[in-house]
Parts: sequence; C-alpha cells; structure tokens
Amino acid sequence: MSEELPKNHPPIVSPEAWRAAREAMLVKEKALVRARDALAAERRRMPWMAVEKDYVFEGPEGSATLLDLFAGRRQLIVYRAFFEPGVFGWPDHGCRGCSLGADQVSNLVHLNQRDTTLVYASRAPQPDIARLKARMGWEQIPWYTITDSFDADFGVDEWHGHNVFIRDGAKIYRTYFIDNRGDEAMGSVWSYLDLTPLGRQEIWEDSPEGYPQTPPYKWWNWNDNYDAEDKPDPQWVAVTDAGEAAFRDPDAPVKA
Repeated sequence: MSEELPKNHPPIVSPEAWRAAREAMLVKEKALVRARDALAAERRRMPWMAVEKDYVFEGPEGSATLLDLFAGRRQLIVYRAFFEPGVFGWPDHGCRGCSLGADQVSNLVHLNQRDTTLVYASRAPQPDIARLKARMGWEQIPWYTITDSFDADFGVDEWHGHNVFIRDGAKIYRTYFIDNRGDEAMGSVWSYLDLTPLGRQEIWEDSPEGYPQTPPYKWWNWNDNYDAEDKPDPQWVAVTDAGEAAFRDPDAPVKA
C-alpha cells in the first residue's frame, strides 16, 4: 500500500485549533448517541409477532427446536450465515461478509448475563460447521444447521440478517429484524442488546414500565468471574459510583 497521504487531506493545525474542532464534532457525536438510544427505545416498543410454526435445526448434540436455541434464556438473536454448497468459498470457507461478521463477535458470556443468547444458523451440515469453527477460531459461537423453511420464513433465504426473538415460557415471538448494512455494526454486547425487546436492561434506558432494569456498570464482570460472584463486588460498586460522578463532572478525579 502507498505510504503517501492523500493529496486533499485536512489542514494541519495547532493543538488549540484541533481541540476546538474536536469539541465541535463532539456535539454532533453526542447527538448521534442520543438518537441511537432513542431508536433503541422505539425498538423496545415495536409490536411482536407470534411464531406459530415449529422449526427444527440440527446442532452438535442432534435435533433442536427454535425454543431449544434460547438455551433457557429469555431472548434469542439468530444470525443467518451463508455457509453451504453454492456459496463462494465452499467448502473451505463461509461467505466472506458473514465470516467478517463472525470475526467481530465479542465474548458471549456478557450477552448471556443479560438473559440473551446469540446463535448462527446455516444450511451446511454440522460436521462442516464444526470444521469451519475450528479453522476460523469461532468455537464460542453456537452454530446450527437449518433444515426447513426458517430462512425463507424470516427473510434470510437470499441474504444474511439478524432475527430477534423473545419467549414467554414455550411461546415465542419475533420482535425485530435487521439485514444489509444494519448487520455490519454487530458484534459487541451493546449492538446486540440494543436490538432486543428488553434492551441493555439498565435504569437509564427509556423502557416501558415494568421492564427489568439494574444500575449501569454494576453487573459488568470479568468473563471468567460471573459464576463466582452472585452480586456486585463492593469495591467495584465504589469504582462505578465514582465513575458515574466523574462522567457528570469531567473535573472530578477518579481512579479505576
């Protein structure tokens, strides 16, 4: 790649001018964050669609229903990834776009702590999926084989997409769907939770009355420590309390 800068690059300025430009941009960035939060709040008020059909997948341990894919949790996100005969890269690789998305998936332990499961689904047989996961380092992602009309029924027979579901006991409801460029931002715990009907489940969110919510930051943990800690560590509570105060007052000192 060329080491030369583009000829029409922005001007080189003093530290003071750079800070002023950054402060002006920050106003727009904060507006974007607030707009994103408002959109997520609207998603939490989207109507739900009952899933009336029984869908069956194949998993590492055999046959699995859509309800099984929840793994006992309340919310489920299913990403349709293209890995099957006829897809560019078969049989060594999945679709390049879907594969780039899989590379972005963060540690799912944190998502699970918000009662949410993420799974991938493709039409490739399980032995091929297992081989691909091992080759690409995707062992953490639960990945199922589509065996029926699930992809066609939920808008992902021709292209990729994320379908979001919630359950009430054994009753399942479709709550949201994104595809195309909406998929490219996925991968972090926040991007996934912002798609779900319950959201991040933190008290600052604009959610309908009665939705589960806890204080922000308090539930965060090391990915290997959730099982060892049944409530927030007092020291972490103190750190997060001080952090919240600092966010409200940028001049307040705080240490992690």
